[in-house]
Amino acid sequence: MSAQDLPLELRRALSTVARVPRLLVASDYDGTLAPIVSDPAKAYPHGESVRALRALAGLSGTTAAVISGRALRDLAALSRLPVEVQLIGSHGSEFDVGFVHAIDNDARQLLREVVTALNKIAADHPGVSVETKPASVALHVRNASPEVGRRALAQAHQGPACWVGVQVTEGKAVIELAVVPTDKGSALSTVRHQESASAAVFFGDDVTDEKAFRALAGPDIGIKVGEGESLAKYRVDSTEAVSHALAFLLEERRTWLAGASAPRIERLTMLASPRSVALVTPDATVTWFCHPEPDSAAVFAHLLGGIDAGHFSVAPQRPGLPLSQRYVDGTMTVETRWAKLQVTDYLPHDVDPDRTDLTRVITGSAPAEVTFAPRPEFGQVPVSLQVEADGLRVWGTNDPVVLRSPGVQWQIHSDGTHDSATAVVDPSDGPIVLELRCGTHDLTPAATGEAERRRIAELYWSEWALGLDLPALKPDLMKRSALTLRGLVHAPSGSILAAATTSLPEDIGGVRNWDYRYCWLRDAALTASALVSLGSLGEAEQYLEWVHRVLETLPGPERLHPLYTIYGETLPPEAVIDQLPGYAGSRPVRVGNAANMQVQLDVFGPIVDLITSLAHAREKQGTTDPRKVLPDADWELVHAMVSAVQRRWTEPDHGIWEIRGNPRHHVYSKVMGWLTIDRALTLAEKFDRPVDADWAPLRETIAAEVKAKGWNDEVQSYTAAYDGTDLDAATLHIGLSGLIDPTDPRFADTVVATEAELRSGSTVYRYHHDDGLPGGEGGFHLCAAWLVEAYLLIGKRSDAEALFAQLVDVAGPTGLLSEEYDPVAERSLGNHPQAYSHLGLLRCAQLLGK
Repeated sequence: MSAQDLPLELRRALSTVARVPRLLVASDYDGTLAPIVSDPAKAYPHGESVRALRALAGLSGTTAAVISGRALRDLAALSRLPVEVQLIGSHGSEFDVGFVHAIDNDARQLLREVVTALNKIAADHPGVSVETKPASVALHVRNASPEVGRRALAQAHQGPACWVGVQVTEGKAVIELAVVPTDKGSALSTVRHQESASAAVFFGDDVTDEKAFRALAGPDIGIKVGEGESLAKYRVDSTEAVSHALAFLLEERRTWLAGASAPRIERLTMLASPRSVALVTPDATVTWFCHPEPDSAAVFAHLLGGIDAGHFSVAPQRPGLPLSQRYVDGTMTVETRWAKLQVTDYLPHDVDPDRTDLTRVITGSAPAEVTFAPRPEFGQVPVSLQVEADGLRVWGTNDPVVLRSPGVQWQIHSDGTHDSATAVVDPSDGPIVLELRCGTHDLTPAATGEAERRRIAELYWSEWALGLDLPALKPDLMKRSALTLRGLVHAPSGSILAAATTSLPEDIGGVRNWDYRYCWLRDAALTASALVSLGSLGEAEQYLEWVHRVLETLPGPERLHPLYTIYGETLPPEAVIDQLPGYAGSRPVRVGNAANMQVQLDVFGPIVDLITSLAHAREKQGTTDPRKVLPDADWELVHAMVSAVQRRWTEPDHGIWEIRGNPRHHVYSKVMGWLTIDRALTLAEKFDRPVDADWAPLRETIAAEVKAKGWNDEVQSYTAAYDGTDLDAATLHIGLSGLIDPTDPRFADTVVATEAELRSGSTVYRYHHDDGLPGGEGGFHLCAAWLVEAYLLIGKRSDAEALFAQLVDVAGPTGLLSEEYDPVAERSLGNHPQAYSHLGLLRCAQLLGK
């Protein structure tokens, strides 16, 4: 017998319960983990069950327990179960951490009297035995003749079982009399509460286990071993089947928690159109794809849940690793190549606003296997696939989805909840074109041919890239960084995504997993400024229009949230997708971002700095009319940001890093308040705009306070906040912004202290103080870029060049950077690709190239 011999409905139920956040797996002992034998002292458990329980107990978020009628000491000695498995004896009254109910002197006296009475019954009935436990005594009749056993049990019922204070539990060929309350259901509930279990699985065979089955509810699973009436929903026929069920549950949960061998983050490649993004693995699996917007639910969430979470894969029929994956130069088209096969992926641009399309073109001379497994809504709705003449139709989601694939012969497979489709295709006679269309029922040919659609998509990117003023240093990598930033621009709204993904971990296996598919005021302003510095102004102008629209919904600019949806709306509450195990088992998977409700008073500075950069860029491009260099709308926005600083700069906030703790007076936030006023005064002077009389004094007041309260003699550095000695890489902006002169010895000391405290090899950490969240994180690429700039300001060019070279080296094979880097494991962390990282890389190359 194997796990596949288990009933199909049971396997489906176990697969489902294996995906809950915290799982409790509990079992009876005799007749469940161990077979029923004539000598109870020889009831040894199946080795397979022991190994499975031990392995389950070793998984994160998983508890294993055995709840038996045996005395705890006998259970421990006989079961040989490891300490990882919690043992509970005497039908739930005897825990390995002590009795649930204390045994007082009266109960002890009662127990002695019950033992005496049952021993007398056993002495008069051959084959009947007595088992004494710390809080109970059992009369076993298994080895007596049926008639003798019936008489012995009847005497027990008529005698001590009737006494006041005696709790009766009946089982197969046994009656147990306890002097404290005993209940396997209560014991199961106790463990569930202790472990905060989301669901429980319980195996049992005896009538005493029915109390445990009765305690199950919701997603819980009860499994009865053998025949007889039961409250359990599922049933197996033997203790050997229990072993197979435990092994099956172990494999399902281990696979779910492990994230199904997730691809390294830095090796993921982004596809983009003006309104959509997707990620492809190095072996041409579409691992991340959302519809209808980049911040919507995923159609393919393979990245966060393995193949069960949805994917779209193409691979040679004869297995082999790809030889290469690369972008078509100057575009967002990706080519993955094997020896005799190539897959070309891109997101078409000529589609209706309510559609999200993905085109995959297979060429070469070798057969390929294609798997199409859409899982809309993060896999939370059942999906069925219907084969039609020109492709597949997806049913089960509110928004229509089709896959146009003329000539492809699909086979449909079901796991009981979702359908998947597979096909073998041979591109020897011509390209195989697969067109995923989300948001339409249309399976007819497109108005233009595939080659023309691809040309239109690629021209959008390549013509834009040709007009850029790229740094001379690492020009190909800089072009890719610029294209990546543009790929994160959501053209229909004018907003800019912080990153393409949600919940890629800052620590593998940790909980620091955030949703970055939104528009942060700060991140977007910095991204737009980076593009302005390359000569592309349109993205900045559209973003500022977006900010204006957001401001129209608020009572005042000081009430700006740190981030919004791509269309400028307030985010819904942060939620967790429990069904997904997370990247490499890093849970939870989050949707939404609670930082939306934080106070972040630095956001005004980057917006005014962007307007300043934009005005200078317009001048550089030959605009001479001051009212076109600095339009009234931009100046109104400057006024709004200054007004916000005037009203709130004295308050503490949560800072740039969105620490989920008490607000502090962060130095970086104060510096950004100063920068807001400073850049506004600079613009006013240059373009003859009127200013309020209190702007200049406020600039000096903020600077004086930061210099006085931000410096700490003990650590010889400007610190993260006024009230501590902890350092923060963002504090480097005290010099990068110009608040203090870079030649000030205190700035040089801050750079040295930051290097000593926060730099580790090729990366720089944000901070090392306790931020109230469990686990760790990697170093931030953006912080490394800031340190490069700081090195240059204090004359350490060779150090700047060396750190820049290390930053370049950690980029992925297609030139993309995630948010963070683990210098010990030498792997990328965090959401990907990250705007912060690429704008930092561009800034370094520009400065080093001067």
